[in-house]
Amino acid sequence: MLSAAPVRRAALLLLAGLAACDDGAPAAAPDIRPVRVMTVEGRAGGEVVSLTGTIQAGTDVNLAFRIDGRMIERSVNVGDRVTAGQVVARLNRDNEESGLRAARATLLAAQARVVETRNNYSRQRQLLASGFTTRVRYDEATQQLQAATSAADSAQAQMQIAENRLGYTELVADSNGTVTARGAEPGEVVQPGRMILVIAQEGGRDAVFGVPASVKDRAPENPTIEVVLTTDPAIRAAGRVREVSPRADPVTGTFQVRVGLADPPAGLRLGSTVTGRMRIGGGDGYEIPASALTRIQGHPAVWIVDPAAQTVSLRQVEVARFDPAGVVVASGLATGDIVVTAGVQALRPGQKVRLLGTAS
Repeated sequence: MLSAAPVRRAALLLLAGLAACDDGAPAAAPDIRPVRVMTVEGRAGGEVVSLTGTIQAGTDVNLAFRIDGRMIERSVNVGDRVTAGQVVARLNRDNEESGLRAARATLLAAQARVVETRNNYSRQRQLLASGFTTRVRYDEATQQLQAATSAADSAQAQMQIAENRLGYTELVADSNGTVTARGAEPGEVVQPGRMILVIAQEGGRDAVFGVPASVKDRAPENPTIEVVLTTDPAIRAAGRVREVSPRADPVTGTFQVRVGLADPPAGLRLGSTVTGRMRIGGGDGYEIPASALTRIQGHPAVWIVDPAAQTVSLRQVEVARFDPAGVVVASGLATGDIVVTAGVQALRPGQKVRLLGTAS
């Protein structure tokens, strides 16, 4: 049987050893989480939509002959510049010249008939006044004069038509511009109204886009469109919507929208490929990455860093919309807030953090 003294000594030694161990052990280091953050900055509301289009003339004019005939000459081709009054194509003139000669001959005969009937009328009037003719003969002379005068007027009109038809054998440009298309070749027999050339008139250029219905319906009223040359973004111009097609393209399902450009630079040539940008949507907000979003009591929230204490806290926010680039927060944030963008799942309120990177 052990005595009480040795047992007491062993207990005292054990307590002394434990006390010595407690005094020499280092304190546990606090749990500091590394996180990536961003500084919130204000941004304009809405999202920017970019579409690809082409530069076209503000006005395209189809040139066509007013009469039919065989085209014997076309003096310009696609890409050529034309001026107002320039003859760009001709028809064979033989038939129209023959028609004009016939009309002139008819007019001369009608005018001779007018002279004859007028002289007869004058004689009958004098004879009637002196009583040497009857009223019936005078009335006949009056009717013949009226018929001859009408026939002369008709012949004059026919000659004017023949002269016009002869002039229509030449196709004349009515404004300055550039040829963008042709519809007939020399030697072809063309019908009235058939397109011979398409002239892009000078003085205005449009950027033409195929716009999806979802974008067209969300666009603001009279927006300003920024148009840049795809191959050289330094060449740019601003414009406003000038025309919206009421019918969608049956193949692409998009609506053609023409944007009139204000003072376009020379680099925006006809046919150039351009990119148009427009801001749609509404309401100011702050854009943050989707990875920064978490939840608190079923509501969207973000972790906010206290820069002085280097600790985090949860703050509820209201999400305006989800964009392809991130999340737009309508309320709950302020300019200058530091938001955790990576590592949000391993945080707890009041936890100390170490910032790995700060971005705007």
